[in-house]
Amino acid sequence: MLEEGQLRLLDTDTSIVIPVDTHIRFIVTANDVIHSFAVPSLGIKIDATPGRLNQVSTLIQRTGVYYGQCSELCGVNHALMPIKIDCVPINEFIE
Repeated sequence: MLEEGQLRLLDTDTSIVIPVDTHIRFIVTANDVIHSFAVPSLGIKIDATPGRLNQVSTLIQRTGVYYGQCSELCGVNHALMPIKIDCVPINEFIE
């Protein structure tokens, strides 16, 4: 797991904030070309396909910041599609 801000090309302006020890379901799609939502340290990789809803479930048991990126060559800005997931304790998530 990377420390927050360790790799500037994977850092984002916003992040997905989710609680730990909670079953989470990601439902993904795309509006232009095929993308692939991937966060290797969480074992998540799912294709985002135009006109289709794909889903993946996960249970994250450790707090921290997890980084990923689009893993499908999708166009000119492919390298600029990072993903940042911030896993926090449930009481912090509720606040």
